Amino acid sequence: MNVSQYISHKIDGADSGSFTSSVTKIAIISIAMGLAVMIVSFAILEGFRNEIQNKIFSFGAHLQITKYDTNNSLEVAPINGQQLTQELRTFPQVKTVQPFAIKTAIIKTRDEVLGVVLKGIDEPQAGSSPMRQNLVAGKFLTFPDTAASNDVLLSRKVADKLRLKVGDEALFYFIQNPPRIRRFKVSGIYQTGLDEFDEVYVIGDIRQIRDLRAWPDSLVGGMEVVLRDFQQLNPVADNMYEQLPYDLKLDKITEQYQQLFDWLKLLNRNVVIFLVLIIVVATFNMIATIFIMILERTNMIGVLKAIGATDNQIRSMFFFRGLSLTVRGMLWGNVIGLGFCAVQYFFHVIPLDPENYYMDRVPIHWDLLIIVVLNVATFLASLLAVLVPTYLISRIRPVTAIKFD
Repeated sequence: MNVSQYISHKIDGADSGSFTSSVTKIAIISIAMGLAVMIVSFAILEGFRNEIQNKIFSFGAHLQITKYDTNNSLEVAPINGQQLTQELRTFPQVKTVQPFAIKTAIIKTRDEVLGVVLKGIDEPQAGSSPMRQNLVAGKFLTFPDTAASNDVLLSRKVADKLRLKVGDEALFYFIQNPPRIRRFKVSGIYQTGLDEFDEVYVIGDIRQIRDLRAWPDSLVGGMEVVLRDFQQLNPVADNMYEQLPYDLKLDKITEQYQQLFDWLKLLNRNVVIFLVLIIVVATFNMIATIFIMILERTNMIGVLKAIGATDNQIRSMFFFRGLSLTVRGMLWGNVIGLGFCAVQYFFHVIPLDPENYYMDRVPIHWDLLIIVVLNVATFLASLLAVLVPTYLISRIRPVTAIKFD
């Protein structure tokens, strides 16, 4: 331990009961609360982002390929699913390829009538379908080997409007020539919290739609493509679009549900501004704390200079003092921030209204890299705040400082 560290350690205990002691406690609390709020803010922000993105991806995947249609109709012309699947799997960035088909319908019960969109999926997709995470009642679709399944999944909103529950049956009317009627059984009820899906979609067996539209097994309404890395969406989509046949349309999930992704970007921007303000306040408090330390120790600084101490040695003394405060503040900040996140993650103590926030509780996402970056940023900002006021020491004259009261 050098002289500067030794003196810094000694005055740490000597400050007890003085005005500096109160100020240093405020500095520690400022750093601790600032870091804790940043950790919690990023954990919640990433939690919201992941939860909402996963709900969107459970319906639309990253890319959607359909037949080009100038009428912008939901029921587009079919495409050869087997051939397109082989072509898409040649792209190294593609993780999975999932066929689907869509058919508009009218559900009629004894008392209610409601228009919906029946989205058909196949059994391989269903086996690992992310839709399973949205189930709130019942079970997922079953796929018999011999015939199309009569099971369907309704959203909570659709089920409530039609007064249906798991196990009930309902008539689906399909407007075509000639009109067709199918009786389906509600095997499960899902809830995403996103009105874009919950108010519209019913999930069923793709073979039912093939039968209604008289398609062979090779035809599908479109293909949903899941990428290995969502961050590579734009370059992969551009490359894929150049290699697809001219009569196929490629839609990115960020364009299909642009309002949701724009909302996520807005959240991110607001949190960044908020965090910058927190760091500025914590930095200002640290600067003020060191200034007060220097003013209260002006006599000691004069004495140290008089006996030969250099400005750098005295500056290092206050630097180590500020470093000690920073480390203690960061330690408490991590305990508070990570502790709060752990309590919310495991016990869900803070609920949310799904109607407004798309989920029933405050989500938490653990990201070690972000936690490390926040700690490093807080540490560097605090050290910079410590260094700035220490340059005042070089302007203190020993004779004047010794007489200072």
